[in-house]
Amino acid sequence: MNLKLIFPFFVFHIFLNSCQKEIKLEKGGIDLISNVYFNASNGLDQMKSIHLSKINYSQNQIIELVPDTAFPEVCKRMYYIRDSLCYQLDQSQNTIIFSDVFQKQKPFLVWDKKEGAVFSKDWILNYRNRRNLSDTVLFNKKYKRFEINSPWNYTRFYIYPTDTIVPYSFYKHAEIDYHGRLERIDSYNKKNDIFVTLQLLPRNSWDEQAKELFEFNHFVSNKNGN
Repeated sequence: MNLKLIFPFFVFHIFLNSCQKEIKLEKGGIDLISNVYFNASNGLDQMKSIHLSKINYSQNQIIELVPDTAFPEVCKRMYYIRDSLCYQLDQSQNTIIFSDVFQKQKPFLVWDKKEGAVFSKDWILNYRNRRNLSDTVLFNKKYKRFEINSPWNYTRFYIYPTDTIVPYSFYKHAEIDYHGRLERIDSYNKKNDIFVTLQLLPRNSWDEQAKELFEFNHFVSNKNGN
């Protein structure tokens, strides 16, 4: 399955350009989950659910776990992200000290990472041609909505009104315009008859693997007096 074709709108943003009025959460996590429906015009029976990314953050540090698409309980890749720099972590190591990773490994820009949560500075395609829709309630949460209709795709965006932000988001420019957090994108590819839902699911807890790393490095930092 070519995820690049399915997710042309998959974009993240980090804290670098956040507004001062926004409230930044200090720690927590997010699951990025997509459901892909094939031959959607004939019903929603042919479906594949994909756990794209497990992101864990502590202040300005992010640990991303990229699940194996065939076996979601298995972590295929692990990244450490700080500011706009990304490091791939070696999961075979019993202990990982972030300061050692900085010294021994050359980072790459998050914009160059091609799996899991894909970061980009692009705007939503045809954003200026959007049309606002009435508010709706999903899973007991009220959302603002807008849609973009083109000859090739129909896409609907759901924004949860809030001043509380996390250190990544879908399309920050839309969140600023609508004063909230973009948590869901539904897109229908008219040519390929594929319907895709992409959901951002915030949570307060860390994944266990990330929890161990954050707590161990916090211990090391305190021990060294940093």
